[in-house]
Amino acid sequence: MDSNGVDEQQMKLVQGAAGYVLEDVPHLSDYILDLPTYPNPLQSNPAYSVVRQYFVDEDDTVPQKIVVHKDSPRGTHFRRAGPRQKVYFKPADVRACIVTCGGLCPGLNTVIREIVCGLHYMYGVTEVLGVNCGFSGFYSKNTVTLTPKVVSDIHKRGGTMLGTSRGGHDTSKIVDNIQDREINQVYIIGGDGTQKGASAIYKEIRRRGLKVAVAGIPKTIDNDIPVIDKSFGFDTAVEEAQRAINAAHVEATSVENGIGLVKLMGRYSGFIAMYATLASRDVDCCLIPESPFYLEGKGGLYEFIAKRLRENGHMVIVVAEGAGQDLVAESIEQQDASGNKLLKDVGLWMSLKIKEHFAKQRKMDITLKYIDPTYMIRAIPANASDNVYSTLLAQSAVHGAMAGYTGFISGLVNGRHTYIPFNRITEKQNKVVITDRMWARMLSSTNQPSFMNPPNGTT
Repeated sequence: MDSNGVDEQQMKLVQGAAGYVLEDVPHLSDYILDLPTYPNPLQSNPAYSVVRQYFVDEDDTVPQKIVVHKDSPRGTHFRRAGPRQKVYFKPADVRACIVTCGGLCPGLNTVIREIVCGLHYMYGVTEVLGVNCGFSGFYSKNTVTLTPKVVSDIHKRGGTMLGTSRGGHDTSKIVDNIQDREINQVYIIGGDGTQKGASAIYKEIRRRGLKVAVAGIPKTIDNDIPVIDKSFGFDTAVEEAQRAINAAHVEATSVENGIGLVKLMGRYSGFIAMYATLASRDVDCCLIPESPFYLEGKGGLYEFIAKRLRENGHMVIVVAEGAGQDLVAESIEQQDASGNKLLKDVGLWMSLKIKEHFAKQRKMDITLKYIDPTYMIRAIPANASDNVYSTLLAQSAVHGAMAGYTGFISGLVNGRHTYIPFNRITEKQNKVVITDRMWARMLSSTNQPSFMNPPNGTT
């Protein structure tokens, strides 16, 4: 720790004039002295011959906040991603590996493909291994050789060609295997739990003094990783969620007092539900983990459903999987292998509660259809936007590792690709701010109540 309480193994603070702060990522030269450097092969790469400026300037940084006042300090910055003039690995000496961990997400195969192709076509690296089935694949020694030919069309398929798993992280065994196989670049694709594991791997590699670059590519379909603009696969998830919402709308409008209920992903963050609702314009009520709601009494969900059915004769409700967990009976305090709390099925619970309520009231007969497209959304290939984004994330990670940076993730900040220290994306989760304009836009789209002030004794 430095005098500011910063773990210098995780992040280097560089301060400048007018309140400028660079939260810099570690470099191999921080703990290995006198490392040789080599000219970047991109200088002779014909694909880059049309580029006026091959390389990113060493002083280029990207601000975390771009809306400032005239007297504001310059604030926090991150190192800009991209190729450097000098590299710290001879291409012929590179032996890289790629691993995917956690749940599925559109774009995983694209990231794998572009790491392999980026290493091969930009830098001339020919040895790349794929680690099967997550972190446990390191010490079970299940690997596959990856070449541009092997990965040529995997971006057209959903899932991950390498397989994935949750948990299975044994830092010492993983680094032993990295050392035994003489791997010197490790690319780890996964969410915040995975990147915590990646951080532990980086620290152990540094403790042993190994010349191994560790690069992370953040993956979460929920878009709950902080600092970055968005995570890959999110746009595809929002787009695919439209199909489920459209189906719910058709079902609801085809009968008298029809209700279409759609459960979308969002364990702790309701971004998919919010953006899918905004995109659809057919949704009457959106419920997310960040915004509590209640069922009974004045201003409750039951009252709003009855009101909307009287007005329109139908209704569509979108609920994120983590919403209303405090209301669901029989709390299950269990976790999965990644440490995520096991959630109750709020969609199924809500569909039963709504049916029970209106059956007891005997004032309005309803027909409710419940749709859960979770695994359909996770399993599809990335759309065009996410394919491009995944490509740039992968290439940025390759440029960073070749330049000797380590202990970082590649991520988009204010539209620019950057290198971010592991600890910045694992210290908290990105959540919908319900006092922000985007949530207000969503409320104005659905015209739903805020559910902020439940009457005493209501649920």
